[in-house]
Amino acid sequence: MWNTKSICLFLLGFIGVGTVEGQTSVNSYEYSSYVDPRIGSEGLGRVFIGPSCPYGMVKPSPDCTPSPNSGWLPMPERVDGFAQVHVSGTGGGPKYGNVLVTPFGDGMDQVNHYDYREYETIRLGYYDTQFKQNGIRTEITTANRASFYRFTYPEDSLKSLAVDAGFFLGENPVPDAREAQQFVGSEIQVLSDHEVAGYTRIRGGWNNGKAYTVYFYAETDRPFVQSLTWKGNRITEAQSQYDSAEKTGALLRFAKNDKVVQLKVGISFLSMQKAKFNAHSEIPHWSFEKVHQDLLGQWEQLFQKIEIDPSTPLAKKRMFYTGLYHTMLMPVDRTGENPLWSDPEPYYDDFYAIWDTYRSSSPLITLIDPKRETDIVRSLVNIYKRDGYMPDARSGNSNGRTQGGSNAEIVIADAFVKGLKGIDYELALEAMLKDATVPPGGNEEAEGRGGLIPYLELGYIPHGIDRAGNRTVEYSYCDYAIALVAKGLGKENLYQRYLKQSENWKNLWRSDYEHEGAKGFIMPRDKEGNWLDSIPFGHSTRMQPKFKYTPVTFEGPWYTPWWGMFFYEASSWEYSLSIPHDVPGLIEKCGGAADFEKRLDIFFDKGFFNVNNEPSFLTPCLYHWLGKPWRSSDRIREIIAKNYNDGPVGLPGNDDSGAMSSWLAFHMIGLYPNAGQDYYLIHTPLLESTTFHLEGGKEFKVVAKGLSDKNCYIQGVTLNGKDYPYSALRHKDIMAGGELVLKMGKKPGNWGKELGLDK
Repeated sequence: MWNTKSICLFLLGFIGVGTVEGQTSVNSYEYSSYVDPRIGSEGLGRVFIGPSCPYGMVKPSPDCTPSPNSGWLPMPERVDGFAQVHVSGTGGGPKYGNVLVTPFGDGMDQVNHYDYREYETIRLGYYDTQFKQNGIRTEITTANRASFYRFTYPEDSLKSLAVDAGFFLGENPVPDAREAQQFVGSEIQVLSDHEVAGYTRIRGGWNNGKAYTVYFYAETDRPFVQSLTWKGNRITEAQSQYDSAEKTGALLRFAKNDKVVQLKVGISFLSMQKAKFNAHSEIPHWSFEKVHQDLLGQWEQLFQKIEIDPSTPLAKKRMFYTGLYHTMLMPVDRTGENPLWSDPEPYYDDFYAIWDTYRSSSPLITLIDPKRETDIVRSLVNIYKRDGYMPDARSGNSNGRTQGGSNAEIVIADAFVKGLKGIDYELALEAMLKDATVPPGGNEEAEGRGGLIPYLELGYIPHGIDRAGNRTVEYSYCDYAIALVAKGLGKENLYQRYLKQSENWKNLWRSDYEHEGAKGFIMPRDKEGNWLDSIPFGHSTRMQPKFKYTPVTFEGPWYTPWWGMFFYEASSWEYSLSIPHDVPGLIEKCGGAADFEKRLDIFFDKGFFNVNNEPSFLTPCLYHWLGKPWRSSDRIREIIAKNYNDGPVGLPGNDDSGAMSSWLAFHMIGLYPNAGQDYYLIHTPLLESTTFHLEGGKEFKVVAKGLSDKNCYIQGVTLNGKDYPYSALRHKDIMAGGELVLKMGKKPGNWGKELGLDK
């Protein structure tokens, strides 16, 4: 996997040497040069490949038919044009893909202008392609709320541009199809011979959300010599098209000698005037290179927060810094762009979804950019204050979907135990308690806790309620998060109540159930308390054939909604090992240390571990609780070697807004968080050294002395020169600055017999 020579040759072509016409050198940005947006773009990864600022609101890129979530598909798929708003790494139905611009030659008499790519160049902050049929070259970079294009037309071509206010991803001919976006309305107006403005209004999509409106202002540096507009498929000389529930757009033609045309597209969720302000304030000039350099500067400043050993093989550098990059694409900073309320609090959208990102992405952002994580948490709390519930997922200004627990609680607990300042934790606890005590009515798919009443009455959610298994497990962890914050705020009664409630996962633990050599599993139970050996096949009210339920079952026929299964996106084998707040209790339930180790071995060796989904994120580290961190290291290194690389199919599953990437980045460092708690598990890194440049000028360094493919076992550890026998490290130890030295050897040593969490 680490073929450094071939990667070096490839990267020289990738980053360029010096500056040539139409390209921007990135050689002056050391860490940024290692980022390759193509990693994870193909296969299951689905990452966004276009330019974006950190947490950027605008994400322009090619849209290759209305189907893919990120807009992009690899060549030779057709290109419809270039839209301004996208998500990254997501599963389920698409969202966004708004305000499409398409350069073309002939065709002022048609609305659509599909073409195919001759080539494409993808690198951090920059996209470049040339169309096969019309020969037009498109280059893209972006600011935070305005995108920037440079179109180069062939000499003999007509120079034209379409602005499509009606395009969006996920269009479905079935009215109100689940997870499909649906058109509501659009409007467009030619303001002058170089300005076009309008909006698009879309509803639905992955979170089945309410309608959102994307306003835009587009300005060219060359005047139009002709401008037409369309509504539906009717093209006219009218210079504006009002909203009448039909798609609208504009066709613009430039002078024959305008070989190069540049375009700014400002975006806003408030108004066309705000979109114009965003375009002019963020890009007050016409220098493509300056926009690109400013973008690279923003990323470089963040990448410099974590410095890895200069001798690291190039492929690993690419994997690591691209992992950091993916982690900081979402959620999206829309502070000052919230159409629902106005106040000075930060506003973030596109939590897609916290169920994915709380485990490793939020903790990584806390280390890279704690002020940013503070703003994100404040936004979650303010959404509760204004909207009634914190989201587990949110997109297009609408909460939804809640996949398992109300996981914003874990994000808040993570911030609280790690000492992030500037957050109203009393209000945050109030928001957490709202989730834990007030049923969301018929809106449980969007927010709050579905099945809350039986959960509180029975101590578990009975089979027959959607996702009863994983909800019970996840609510238990969310309750533990509430207990931690309550204890820290001096609320002893609340602490005791929710600490007890965090044991509810045990109420679905069927101790006598055996499968593949392991005993005890989270299994379905009815409201009367009976264990269910078989469950109904589907949801018919008339015919209810049953089938045997086992720990590897994904129940239901092809027509059963996956959303309504007992476990969401995982099996009982996975969820029965996903008790991150009470691993000692889990070990006891499994029969003790020896049986637990045997169970872990069965889990990995028989293929029950699912690398591409979040419920198994912590499981490779569970050997730590057995005093065998070297076994965790073996599993982690094997998982990464088999499933991650620095190529287009470099991620094993949907990146899920950076979840897969942040998991990788942490394990490359040799530290892994248990989200919502204040420690990191120490294991063998893939990097010889990592230096965190912390707030206040402090540094914390992780050094693996003598690390190699053979010297891959930790013999001993020192923290700031003193022996450190424990396999877990507190967050405060990192924040204090210092050095963690791992002494490596060829065989497992005696280090790490204890986690040290009680010290």
